Amino acid sequence: MLTNDQITEIFFLADEYCIHFEQYIDHCVIKLPSPSGKLTRKKNSGLSDSEVITLLVCFHLSDYRTLKHFYTDYVCGHLQRDFPCLVSYNRFVERQKEAALPLMMFVMSCCIGSCTGISFIDSTKLAVCKNQRIRQHRQFKDVAARGHTSTGWFFGFKLHLIINDKAEIISFRLTQGNVADNNENLLLRLCKDILGKLYGDKGYIVKHSVFEKLFYDGVQLITKIKRNMKNSLMSVYDKIMLRKRSVIECAIDSLKNICQVEHSRHRSIHGFVITVFSAIAAYHFLPKKPALSVDTDSSSSIQLSL
Repeated sequence: MLTNDQITEIFFLADEYCIHFEQYIDHCVIKLPSPSGKLTRKKNSGLSDSEVITLLVCFHLSDYRTLKHFYTDYVCGHLQRDFPCLVSYNRFVERQKEAALPLMMFVMSCCIGSCTGISFIDSTKLAVCKNQRIRQHRQFKDVAARGHTSTGWFFGFKLHLIINDKAEIISFRLTQGNVADNNENLLLRLCKDILGKLYGDKGYIVKHSVFEKLFYDGVQLITKIKRNMKNSLMSVYDKIMLRKRSVIECAIDSLKNICQVEHSRHRSIHGFVITVFSAIAAYHFLPKKPALSVDTDSSSSIQLSL
Protein backbone atom coordinates (compact mmCIF):
# COMPACT_ATOMS: atom_id res chain seq x y z
CA MET A 1 0.00 0.00 0.00
CA LEU A 2 1.05 3.61 -0.46
CA THR A 3 3.11 5.35 2.19
CA ASN A 4 2.65 8.90 3.43
CA ASP A 5 5.95 9.91 1.86
CA GLN A 6 4.81 8.75 -1.59
CA ILE A 7 1.48 10.58 -1.29
CA THR A 8 3.26 13.74 -0.11
CA GLU A 9 5.71 13.61 -3.02
CA ILE A 10 2.93 13.23 -5.59
CA PHE A 11 0.86 16.01 -4.04
CA PHE A 12 3.84 18.38 -3.84
CA LEU A 13 4.66 18.02 -7.54
CA ALA A 14 1.01 18.23 -8.59
CA ASP A 15 0.30 21.26 -6.41
CA GLU A 16 3.38 23.15 -7.60
CA TYR A 17 2.39 22.55 -11.21
CA CYS A 18 -1.29 23.44 -10.69
CA ILE A 19 -0.32 26.78 -9.10
CA HIS A 20 1.72 27.78 -12.16
CA PHE A 21 -0.91 26.35 -14.51
CA GLU A 22 -3.73 28.40 -12.93
CA GLN A 23 -1.62 31.55 -13.04
CA TYR A 24 -0.90 31.00 -16.72
CA ILE A 25 -4.57 30.32 -17.53
CA ASP A 26 -5.71 33.45 -15.66
CA HIS A 27 -3.16 35.50 -17.59
CA CYS A 28 -4.19 34.15 -21.00
CA VAL A 29 -7.98 33.87 -20.68
CA ILE A 30 -10.02 36.95 -21.53
CA LYS A 31 -12.84 37.34 -19.01
CA LEU A 32 -16.02 38.71 -20.57
CA PRO A 33 -18.74 40.42 -18.51
CA SER A 34 -21.98 38.57 -17.81
CA PRO A 35 -24.72 39.20 -20.45
CA SER A 36 -27.19 40.18 -17.74
CA GLY A 37 -24.72 42.52 -16.08
CA LYS A 38 -24.93 40.67 -12.78
CA LEU A 39 -21.98 39.23 -10.95
CA THR A 40 -21.71 35.47 -11.20
CA ARG A 41 -20.80 33.42 -8.20
CA LYS A 42 -18.05 30.83 -8.54
CA LYS A 43 -17.76 28.73 -5.43
CA ASN A 44 -14.53 26.85 -4.91
CA SER A 45 -14.78 23.10 -4.66
CA GLY A 46 -13.77 21.25 -1.53
CA LEU A 47 -11.04 19.36 -3.37
CA SER A 48 -8.48 21.28 -5.39
CA ASP A 49 -7.20 20.13 -8.78
CA SER A 50 -3.91 19.04 -7.25
CA GLU A 51 -5.72 16.88 -4.68
CA VAL A 52 -7.85 15.26 -7.38
CA ILE A 53 -4.74 14.51 -9.45
CA THR A 54 -3.00 13.07 -6.38
CA LEU A 55 -5.91 10.76 -5.58
CA LEU A 56 -6.17 9.57 -9.18
CA VAL A 57 -2.46 8.75 -9.33
CA CYS A 58 -2.59 7.06 -5.92
CA PHE A 59 -5.50 4.90 -7.09
CA HIS A 60 -3.44 3.55 -9.99
CA LEU A 61 -0.57 2.83 -7.59
CA SER A 62 -2.78 1.02 -5.08
CA ASP A 63 -4.04 -2.55 -4.95
CA TYR A 64 -7.66 -1.51 -5.52
CA ARG A 65 -9.30 -2.35 -8.84
CA THR A 66 -12.29 0.01 -8.66
CA LEU A 67 -12.16 3.75 -7.99
CA LYS A 68 -15.31 3.70 -5.87
CA HIS A 69 -13.93 1.20 -3.37
CA PHE A 70 -10.60 3.03 -3.27
CA TYR A 71 -12.27 6.36 -2.54
CA THR A 72 -14.95 5.22 -0.10
CA ASP A 73 -12.94 2.59 1.78
CA TYR A 74 -9.34 3.79 1.71
CA VAL A 75 -9.39 7.56 1.12
CA CYS A 76 -12.39 8.37 3.30
CA GLY A 77 -11.30 5.83 5.92
CA HIS A 78 -7.54 6.39 6.16
CA LEU A 79 -6.63 9.66 4.40
CA GLN A 80 -9.14 11.97 6.09
CA ARG A 81 -6.32 13.76 7.90
CA ASP A 82 -4.30 14.32 4.70
CA PHE A 83 -7.35 15.45 2.70
CA PRO A 84 -9.65 17.25 5.19
CA CYS A 85 -12.03 18.64 2.52
CA LEU A 86 -13.16 15.36 1.02
CA VAL A 87 -16.39 15.35 -0.98
CA SER A 88 -18.83 12.60 -1.83
CA TYR A 89 -17.87 10.00 -4.41
CA ASN A 90 -20.37 11.35 -6.97
CA ARG A 91 -18.90 14.83 -6.60
CA PHE A 92 -15.39 13.42 -6.92
CA VAL A 93 -16.34 11.80 -10.24
CA GLU A 94 -17.55 15.20 -11.44
CA ARG A 95 -14.32 16.83 -10.28
CA GLN A 96 -12.33 14.40 -12.43
CA LYS A 97 -13.66 16.00 -15.62
CA GLU A 98 -12.89 19.49 -14.29
CA ALA A 99 -9.32 18.45 -13.47
CA ALA A 100 -8.77 16.57 -16.75
CA LEU A 101 -6.87 19.38 -18.49
CA PRO A 102 -4.49 20.07 -15.56
CA LEU A 103 -3.93 16.32 -15.29
CA MET A 104 -2.97 15.94 -18.95
CA MET A 105 -0.68 18.97 -18.84
CA PHE A 106 0.88 17.68 -15.61
CA VAL A 107 1.66 14.34 -17.26
CA MET A 108 3.14 15.95 -20.38
CA SER A 109 5.26 18.36 -18.33
CA CYS A 110 6.33 16.46 -15.21
CA CYS A 111 5.95 12.73 -15.95
CA ILE A 112 7.96 12.43 -19.16
CA GLY A 113 11.59 11.33 -19.10
CA SER A 114 14.47 12.70 -21.14
CA CYS A 115 15.99 11.16 -24.24
CA THR A 116 19.33 9.43 -23.59
CA GLY A 117 20.15 8.40 -27.15
CA ILE A 118 18.96 4.80 -26.67
CA SER A 119 15.21 4.32 -27.07
CA PHE A 120 12.75 1.47 -27.55
CA ILE A 121 9.38 1.65 -29.29
CA ASP A 122 6.35 -0.61 -29.05
CA SER A 123 2.56 -0.48 -28.82
CA THR A 124 -0.11 -2.23 -26.79
CA LYS A 125 -3.83 -2.65 -27.21
CA LEU A 126 -6.34 -0.97 -24.90
CA ALA A 127 -9.53 -2.96 -25.37
CA VAL A 128 -12.66 -1.21 -24.09
CA CYS A 129 -14.77 -4.38 -24.00
CA LYS A 130 -14.51 -8.10 -24.49
CA ASN A 131 -14.76 -9.52 -28.00
CA GLN A 132 -18.14 -11.11 -27.24
CA ARG A 133 -19.61 -7.64 -26.55
CA ILE A 134 -18.25 -5.75 -29.56
CA ARG A 135 -21.56 -5.67 -31.43
CA GLN A 136 -23.44 -4.58 -28.30
CA HIS A 137 -20.92 -1.94 -27.20
CA ARG A 138 -22.19 1.61 -27.82
CA GLN A 139 -20.12 3.91 -25.61
CA PHE A 140 -17.15 4.05 -28.03
CA LYS A 141 -19.06 3.17 -31.18
CA ASP A 142 -17.88 6.18 -33.22
CA VAL A 143 -14.50 6.60 -31.50
CA ALA A 144 -12.84 3.20 -31.08
CA ALA A 145 -12.07 0.75 -33.88
CA ARG A 146 -11.29 -2.90 -34.37
CA GLY A 147 -7.63 -3.81 -34.51
CA HIS A 148 -5.41 -6.84 -34.67
CA THR A 149 -2.28 -7.69 -32.71
CA SER A 150 -0.21 -10.80 -32.18
CA THR A 151 -2.75 -11.92 -29.55
CA GLY A 152 -5.78 -11.60 -31.85
CA TRP A 153 -8.58 -9.15 -32.65
CA PHE A 154 -9.85 -6.51 -30.23
CA PHE A 155 -12.06 -3.41 -30.12
CA GLY A 156 -10.59 -0.24 -28.67
CA PHE A 157 -7.44 1.83 -28.94
CA LYS A 158 -3.68 1.50 -29.18
CA LEU A 159 -1.14 3.09 -26.87
CA HIS A 160 2.17 3.72 -28.66
CA LEU A 161 5.15 4.18 -26.35
CA ILE A 162 8.80 5.16 -26.59
CA ILE A 163 10.99 4.62 -23.53
CA ASN A 164 14.67 5.25 -22.83
CA ASP A 165 17.20 2.84 -21.35
CA LYS A 166 15.99 3.81 -17.86
CA ALA A 167 12.48 2.58 -18.76
CA GLU A 168 11.11 6.13 -18.54
CA ILE A 169 8.35 7.05 -20.99
CA ILE A 170 9.66 9.82 -23.22
CA SER A 171 6.89 9.88 -25.82
CA PHE A 172 3.44 8.33 -26.26
CA ARG A 173 0.42 8.61 -28.53
CA LEU A 174 -3.11 7.24 -28.28
CA THR A 175 -4.72 6.10 -31.53
CA GLN A 176 -7.57 3.95 -32.74
CA GLY A 177 -7.07 0.22 -32.77
CA ASN A 178 -6.78 -0.04 -36.56
CA VAL A 179 -3.74 2.28 -36.85
CA ALA A 180 -0.61 0.39 -37.90
CA ASP A 181 2.57 0.62 -35.85
CA ASN A 182 4.61 1.76 -38.86
CA ASN A 183 2.21 4.55 -39.81
CA GLU A 184 4.29 7.43 -41.20
CA ASN A 185 2.45 10.32 -39.50
CA LEU A 186 2.39 8.44 -36.21
CA LEU A 187 6.12 7.71 -36.25
CA LEU A 188 7.04 11.28 -37.16
CA ARG A 189 4.96 12.64 -34.27
CA LEU A 190 6.27 10.07 -31.81
CA CYS A 191 9.89 10.74 -32.75
CA LYS A 192 9.55 14.53 -32.81
CA ASP A 193 11.74 15.05 -29.71
CA ILE A 194 13.76 11.82 -29.97
CA LEU A 195 17.43 11.59 -30.92
CA GLY A 196 19.78 8.66 -31.33
CA LYS A 197 18.99 5.00 -31.93
CA LEU A 198 15.44 3.68 -31.78
CA TYR A 199 14.91 -0.08 -31.51
CA GLY A 200 11.66 -1.78 -32.52
CA ASP A 201 10.26 -5.10 -33.62
CA LYS A 202 9.36 -6.22 -37.14
CA GLY A 203 6.11 -4.26 -37.02
CA TYR A 204 8.12 -1.03 -37.36
CA ILE A 205 9.72 -1.88 -40.70
CA VAL A 206 9.08 1.22 -42.80
CA LYS A 207 9.65 2.38 -46.33
CA HIS A 208 13.02 3.80 -47.27
CA SER A 209 11.56 7.32 -47.59
CA VAL A 210 10.20 7.22 -44.04
CA PHE A 211 13.54 5.88 -42.75
CA GLU A 212 15.31 8.80 -44.42
CA LYS A 213 12.94 11.35 -42.89
CA LEU A 214 13.59 9.92 -39.44
CA PHE A 215 17.32 9.78 -40.09
CA TYR A 216 17.40 13.44 -41.15
CA ASP A 217 15.60 14.29 -37.91
CA GLY A 218 18.32 12.53 -35.90
CA VAL A 219 16.59 9.17 -35.34
CA GLN A 220 18.11 5.88 -36.53
CA LEU A 221 15.36 3.27 -36.60
CA ILE A 222 16.74 -0.26 -36.08
CA THR A 223 14.50 -3.32 -36.46
CA LYS A 224 14.82 -7.00 -37.19
CA ILE A 225 14.24 -8.17 -40.76
CA LYS A 226 11.64 -10.57 -42.12
CA ARG A 227 12.47 -13.87 -43.79
CA ASN A 228 11.69 -12.59 -47.30
CA MET A 229 13.94 -9.52 -46.92
CA LYS A 230 17.56 -9.15 -47.89
CA ASN A 231 20.03 -9.42 -45.06
CA SER A 232 21.78 -6.23 -44.00
CA LEU A 233 24.90 -5.59 -41.97
CA MET A 234 24.36 -4.72 -38.32
CA SER A 235 26.82 -4.05 -35.55
CA VAL A 236 27.10 -6.42 -32.61
CA TYR A 237 26.00 -3.64 -30.29
CA ASP A 238 22.73 -3.17 -32.20
CA LYS A 239 22.08 -6.92 -32.21
CA ILE A 240 22.51 -7.01 -28.44
CA MET A 241 20.19 -4.02 -27.97
CA LEU A 242 17.53 -5.64 -30.13
CA ARG A 243 17.63 -8.65 -27.83
CA LYS A 244 17.21 -6.32 -24.86
CA ARG A 245 14.02 -4.88 -26.38
CA SER A 246 12.09 -6.86 -23.77
CA VAL A 247 12.58 -3.90 -21.44
CA ILE A 248 9.67 -2.08 -23.11
CA GLU A 249 7.53 -5.20 -22.84
CA CYS A 250 8.23 -5.20 -19.10
CA ALA A 251 7.27 -1.52 -18.98
CA ILE A 252 3.98 -2.26 -20.76
CA ASP A 253 3.36 -5.13 -18.35
CA SER A 254 3.82 -2.72 -15.43
CA LEU A 255 1.42 -0.26 -17.03
CA LYS A 256 -1.26 -2.90 -17.42
CA ASN A 257 -0.89 -5.06 -14.33
CA ILE A 258 0.31 -2.51 -11.76
CA CYS A 259 -0.98 0.85 -13.00
CA GLN A 260 -4.22 -0.55 -14.49
CA VAL A 261 -4.15 1.37 -17.75
CA GLU A 262 -6.66 -1.06 -19.30
CA HIS A 263 -10.08 -2.16 -18.10
CA SER A 264 -13.54 -2.65 -19.61
CA ARG A 265 -15.63 -0.55 -17.20
CA HIS A 266 -15.46 2.81 -18.97
CA ARG A 267 -18.68 4.81 -19.08
CA SER A 268 -17.45 7.77 -21.14
CA ILE A 269 -14.57 8.87 -23.33
CA HIS A 270 -13.59 11.37 -20.62
CA GLY A 271 -13.14 8.59 -18.10
CA PHE A 272 -11.07 6.58 -20.57
CA VAL A 273 -8.67 9.46 -21.27
CA ILE A 274 -8.37 10.26 -17.55
CA THR A 275 -7.57 6.60 -16.85
CA VAL A 276 -4.81 6.49 -19.48
CA PHE A 277 -3.12 9.69 -18.30
CA SER A 278 -3.47 8.78 -14.62
CA ALA A 279 -1.86 5.38 -15.28
CA ILE A 280 1.05 7.00 -17.15
CA ALA A 281 1.57 9.39 -14.24
CA ALA A 282 1.44 6.46 -11.80
CA TYR A 283 4.05 4.60 -13.85
CA HIS A 284 6.35 7.61 -13.52
CA PHE A 285 6.14 7.36 -9.72
CA LEU A 286 6.84 3.62 -9.56
CA PRO A 287 9.75 3.07 -7.16
CA LYS A 288 11.36 0.44 -9.41
CA LYS A 289 11.32 0.19 -13.19
CA PRO A 290 12.80 -2.52 -15.48
CA ALA A 291 15.71 -0.36 -16.57
CA LEU A 292 18.80 -1.30 -18.58
CA SER A 293 22.29 -0.83 -17.23
CA VAL A 294 24.14 0.41 -20.32
CA ASP A 295 27.82 1.26 -20.62
CA THR A 296 28.32 3.27 -23.79
CA ASP A 297 32.06 2.51 -23.85
CA SER A 298 31.62 -1.26 -23.96
CA SER A 299 28.82 -3.04 -25.75
CA SER A 300 29.38 -6.20 -23.70
CA SER A 301 28.29 -4.62 -20.39
CA ILE A 302 24.55 -4.43 -20.99
CA GLN A 303 22.31 -5.86 -18.31
CA LEU A 304 18.60 -5.90 -17.62
CA SER A 305 17.84 -5.03 -14.00
CA LEU A 306 14.33 -6.01 -12.94
